[in-house]
Amino acid sequence: MTTPSFSVISGAQVQRALLGREREIVEVCEAAYRLHGDGDSVNPPSYFLRFPDRPSSRIIALPASLGGAVPVDGLKWISSFPDNVGDGLPRASAVLILNDPSTGYPFACLEASMISASRTAAMATSAAGWLSRGRPRPRRLGIVGTGLIARYVHTFLDACGWEFDEIGLHDTSTASAEGFAAYARRSGASRVVHHEHAEDLIAASELVVFATVAATPHVTDPACFGHGPLVLHLSLRDLAPEILLGATNVVDDIDHCLKADTSPHLAEQQTGGRHFLAGTLHDVMADRVRVPAEGTVIFSPFGLGVLDLAVGMLVHDRLQRAGELDVVPGFFHELSRHGVPDPVGSS
Repeated sequence: MTTPSFSVISGAQVQRALLGREREIVEVCEAAYRLHGDGDSVNPPSYFLRFPDRPSSRIIALPASLGGAVPVDGLKWISSFPDNVGDGLPRASAVLILNDPSTGYPFACLEASMISASRTAAMATSAAGWLSRGRPRPRRLGIVGTGLIARYVHTFLDACGWEFDEIGLHDTSTASAEGFAAYARRSGASRVVHHEHAEDLIAASELVVFATVAATPHVTDPACFGHGPLVLHLSLRDLAPEILLGATNVVDDIDHCLKADTSPHLAEQQTGGRHFLAGTLHDVMADRVRVPAEGTVIFSPFGLGVLDLAVGMLVHDRLQRAGELDVVPGFFHELSRHGVPDPVGSS
């Protein structure tokens, strides 16, 4: 019997393994998403740990199993504590556990905030490409919520060849918006515009990214979508149901997305059905759903644990090939069912 090993992979190692590989990460996530769409995955509902004394905070468990040529099981454990931002810490922190599907033994624990951000940005970039087919490619980008996720999305769009004449920003924190503007200019943005109101940003943008911590809808006027933008509704709870009901709606997974008071869930509660959904992104990829050339299109992804597994395996395998895995000696200790017999002659 081979003794199972267990590695701990730090955030620094994760960053090095992913740096500059945005196009590859998009491809890895698309491949994992296709496996999920074809039924070669297990992705049960996420589990929310909430706190009566800290209602804005939560920790979410995303268990998953991904098939394909190199199957893997695992769990992402990700916290969202919005008050961290005021203390200079990122809102989210996470770890990812990878399990061997043949034995069930975990073989790695990875710092996962960058994995989570990368898979979110990768699927947002993928969706932007698929959902803009047959339309003029957006040249004016608007971002509502200028934190880490927004930065990753912009980085992935830029790395995958998207070019913008203007980037509009809106955030309830002026300091955050200014920080993002500085990052955007360092990245080569020629024109960055601050908007006091989200509605003004939307009206001025052809591609809109929502990456906020909003718990309830704060954008309620359908009129600001009259020009028919493409919307990446990553934070899921920004838009009033009326806005979704006037748009073409695509999600990553219907059952996952229509829960926990997301905007699509509120629309389902209001209408009593799911007829407002055109389908999933996998339906679009498989040409089962055609996105209209005009009108507002909204992509609302709940986020799937299988994508975290795919990116986590990309990191693990790169480090393993480079001989850079930090294996914890003796992590699994009690491996004999009946104990180890005393040496002969011992007293």
